[in-house]
Amino acid sequence: MTGHIRAPAILVTGANGEMGHGLIERLSREGSQTIIGVDLRPLDDALRERCAATIAGDILDPRLLERLQSEFDIHTVYHLAALLSTRAEFTPEAAHRVNVEGTMLLLKLAYEQSRWRGETVRFLFPSSIAVYGIPSIATKHEAGKVGEREWNFPITMYGCNKLYCEHLGRYYSSHYRQLAADGEGSAVDFRSIRFPGLVSATTLPSGGTSDYAPEMLHAAAQGQAYACFVREDSQIPFMAMPDAIDALLRLQGVPREQVTQPVYNITSFSPTAEKFRSRVLAEFPEASISYAVDTKRQAIVDSWPADVDDTAARRDWGFAPQYDFERAFSEYLMPEIRARYAR
Repeated sequence: MTGHIRAPAILVTGANGEMGHGLIERLSREGSQTIIGVDLRPLDDALRERCAATIAGDILDPRLLERLQSEFDIHTVYHLAALLSTRAEFTPEAAHRVNVEGTMLLLKLAYEQSRWRGETVRFLFPSSIAVYGIPSIATKHEAGKVGEREWNFPITMYGCNKLYCEHLGRYYSSHYRQLAADGEGSAVDFRSIRFPGLVSATTLPSGGTSDYAPEMLHAAAQGQAYACFVREDSQIPFMAMPDAIDALLRLQGVPREQVTQPVYNITSFSPTAEKFRSRVLAEFPEASISYAVDTKRQAIVDSWPADVDDTAARRDWGFAPQYDFERAFSEYLMPEIRARYAR
């Protein structure tokens, strides 16, 4: 790590991940203030160039947190670090430590920073459609667009972690140490988005149960055979990564009085696995994409909604995705994918 920075800073955890890459690139391009990138692994060279400081370390490490607390003036936290849904099922206890305890430690960091600065710290938290747990396919079809307060019965550790962290954020925003004489419940301004499956052209999937869609595309672009682990009629909401990054930045930027709830659904398109496969094959006719259903992962996908109601996000802070299904392919995914694998 370089420098001893006292200028207002933006902290991005999980900086090496799919969303971290896109977020740091956008923050840097838009001339944002000092960016601090934190990840378990050393940051990619391209990201290091865009950050004023980078730290390779575990967000559960007290020394890392103490260093952040003492050396930086953090006004905004984008807490992206997490163990994703598939990996979390193999190591649920580790997932709880990273996803829940790590989030609580960073919320406390934000609280302490706000006390030191004398100003509220904004805390942006990516949640997930994994917080939902619909009991059957028939119920899923009947449910239609699912709202934020419906079917919050996750069947994965990741989903449980995310749902609990949404409540932790609400607590730190409004009720933290509410019985203490010096309690400052509004010191953290927590804002969360429940993201659908995300499709990125620039980074590879990294362990999400919705990753069958981007995995198809990246495999086809590389001339590799791919066996999709869900049925062809499987349907959940998706979004192109640029829209996800734009949503985070848009929610971060709106005045607090416009934010009427701590957690928002957003979505863009909801193709079946077969529709996604057909669209990939239209671009790569020689690709080999088959189905080899993993019944356990299928059950997880079946428990997630086919679509979500994002009325509140559109009303409160003007969410409006730029990429529908066709435009995502023609204007974002295919130009970036072809450029990536032509190198």
